[in-house]
Order: sequence, then structure tokens, then C-alpha cells
Amino acid sequence: MRRTTRSALLAAGLVLALAGGPLAAPALAAPERTAHGTAAGTTAGPDAEALAAAIAGLPDHDATAAVIRVGGDGTWRGAAGVRDVRSGAPVLADGRFRAGSVTKVVTAAIVLQLASEGRISLDGTVQQYLPGLLTGDFAPITVRELLNYTSGLHSGAPLGDTVEEGYPHRFETLTPRQVVAASVAQGPAYAPGTRQDYDNIHYTVLGMLIEKVTGDSYAHQAAVRVFRPLGMRDSSFPCGADPRIHGPHNRGYDWIDGKLVDVTDWNMSDRWAAGDLISTTADLQRLLVGLFSGRVVPEPQLKEMFTLPDVPGARYGAALERFELNGKVIWGKTGSRPGYATVIAATRDLSRTLVYSVESTDAKGDGQGTAERFGFPAFNR
Repeated sequence: MRRTTRSALLAAGLVLALAGGPLAAPALAAPERTAHGTAAGTTAGPDAEALAAAIAGLPDHDATAAVIRVGGDGTWRGAAGVRDVRSGAPVLADGRFRAGSVTKVVTAAIVLQLASEGRISLDGTVQQYLPGLLTGDFAPITVRELLNYTSGLHSGAPLGDTVEEGYPHRFETLTPRQVVAASVAQGPAYAPGTRQDYDNIHYTVLGMLIEKVTGDSYAHQAAVRVFRPLGMRDSSFPCGADPRIHGPHNRGYDWIDGKLVDVTDWNMSDRWAAGDLISTTADLQRLLVGLFSGRVVPEPQLKEMFTLPDVPGARYGAALERFELNGKVIWGKTGSRPGYATVIAATRDLSRTLVYSVESTDAKGDGQGTAERFGFPAFNR
């Protein structure tokens, strides 16, 4: 892994390799840290000491900043690090960031809403809703199989499998149709409904399905069906190939060839309905609570998110992943884009919720390490 080659790269200071070339590390401002203990009257709130320890010392080799929100029975909030390594300006607790595959939760919610309205059947097929998209080599693939990652589609076309490979192509465009065409050209990976393979391709096709059924853009459907009803005022999708994060935001960095590189500006259009969301921790908290409480997707469609398919080793329902920690069943979604790692997670009854954004310097490679450091303390008691 890249991580093993990076462990000795941070010594007395940080060295940046930005557009203008390597820079001496700036004098970093003291990290801003805020933390609030458990709510009054609770006895088993989040582990405030462990959460505070997780953000202590930022920025460091693994992350330049972190913003964490824990809710439910007891609350805790913390923010530490810098918004910009060049200036050393303190982290923005309400700053925007790339939420990566958390986008899939929004996409699944829209599809399940359409199902509740009778406009889509979860047992309907890609061939039915998007005629001509797949070749005759493919068996019927249902909407449900796209939602739970059992469609049998191969991965689509990438602009690099790693951050290092993708960085020179960061301003190039791959359209969703190009991504899907590259998948289809490979033929089926396996029979639909027989295996679960997490991949962006399932949700890229779902984005196309949403647009076909509604006659509207995916981004506008997300705004009117999810963002506006929940008051997610700082959530949006880039306009086409726009590589920027508009509005107040914390910049993202990644180690590339031994230098810390600003990777904030990046055209993510190939991720689209699978990973193009820009949001804040406050907005993602609204999404998490609104979704789990039934204000976004009605029953019985909501249960699809919490139902694993009957295939070996299944871990995902519709978008959401199930895991257990200290006897708690937790449902959530991770997301990563160069420079940014994001998690939303909660118990089904919302007795404990977690949202965090970490400006991780190895966001595409250290997902488990980020979760152990910043996520597990929220559920460890």
C-alpha cells in the first residue's frame, strides 16, 4: 500500500508540491478544537475523551483537518486542524467538502421515493427502463440489484485507479454514459443477484434511470426531493465538469511522490450519482436523521436500505452498509475522494449518530485507519 511508503515522510515540517512547485512548510496555526460533552441527563453518551484524542495534534501526517459530529443519546462536536496548509488558517467547522460515495445514499433515496410513487418498480429491469443501454449478453438486471450492488456489472472506465494515476487527468471529463459504455463492453461479470460487489457502476446506472423516469436532471431531483425538504442548504453537485468547491471549504491534500499536494480542485463528473456530492457535516447530519426517521423515504421502501440480499457475505442493503461494534448494529456509508474522507453512521433507532469529514492525506487508501481513529470512538460504549 502507499501508506507503508509514506510513514517516514513527515519529519520536522510539511513540504508541499503544488502548482507552483515545492514550498517550504508554513508555520501552521494552532489547530482549532471545540468539544462539547454529553447532553444533560445522559449516562452513556459518546466517549468524549477518545474523540478528543482522535483530533489532538492535527494537522499531522495522516490528516490536515477533521470535523466530527456525534448525536443521539448525548452529543459531542469537535473540529481541529487547518483549512489551508499554505496559510495555516484554522479549520472551518461548517466548511464544505467532497462527500464521495455518501452520494449513493442520496441516489438510493430518490429511487426509493420514485418506487413509493409507483413510477419505478424495484423488480423492474434496466432493460425495461433504459432500453438499449445493455447488450443482449446481459440477463435482466433489476433496480433492486442495482441498489444492493448485485447487478453483475463490471466497473466502468476510470481516469486512474489511484490518486497518483488520476492526478494528471484531474481536469479531464468522463461522462456517465462513457463510464457505463466501458462497463457494458466487458460483458457481464456474474449472473445478477448471485454475488455482491460494491462498485460505483451500479449507482451510475441508477442516476441515468432517475433522469429517464423523471425527465429531469439528477442534480435537480436531489435538490427538490432531498436537500430542500431537509434544509440541506450547503449541499450541491458541481455544474458539469466544474472542478471547484464553491463557498467556504477546507482544502484537501494527498501525498504524491513524497510531497503533499493540494488536490481540492478536481473534476469529479465521472463519479456523478455515485460520488459527486459536496456537503457539510451539519447537512449530512440532517440527511442521516431525516432518512432513518422516515422523513425522506416512506415504509415499506425504507426497509430496502436495511435489508441485506441473500448472497454470500453480503454487507450492504440499498446504499447502506451494516456492521457491528461492541454489540451495536450500525448502518452507515463511507465516502472518499482525493483529500477527503467522510462517514455517516447511526444505530437504526438513532440512539447514536456520527458524521465526520476528515481531510485525509490518504483518503483513497486508508479508509479503515480513518474509521478506527475518528469513527469507532463514537460507538465504543
